[in-house]
Amino acid sequence: MENAQVLLRPLISEKTTGMKALGNQVAFCVHASANKIDVQHAVERIFGVKVVAVNIVRYRPRQRKKFGRTVGRISGCKKAYVSLAPGDKIDFFEGV
Repeated sequence: MENAQVLLRPLISEKTTGMKALGNQVAFCVHASANKIDVQHAVERIFGVKVVAVNIVRYRPRQRKKFGRTVGRISGCKKAYVSLAPGDKIDFFEGV
């Protein structure tokens, strides 16, 4: 699998921005068949940083409910939390 196919998009939320500031970690939504080694190689080659650790979480698809009734579907994805070496960082909104 190519590096561009492994990383689908960065996850930007309050939790991930706090992790980025305090723990030097970033989060990505990755391909469903990607493993930790694929994610590590993709991040190191695309962003040019040193990866210390990778944790992967599967987020299963669920039904969205409102007042007890099913009104839609929340798609699932596979998340990767990537810990970077001290001194390295990834800026998603550089120059904005």
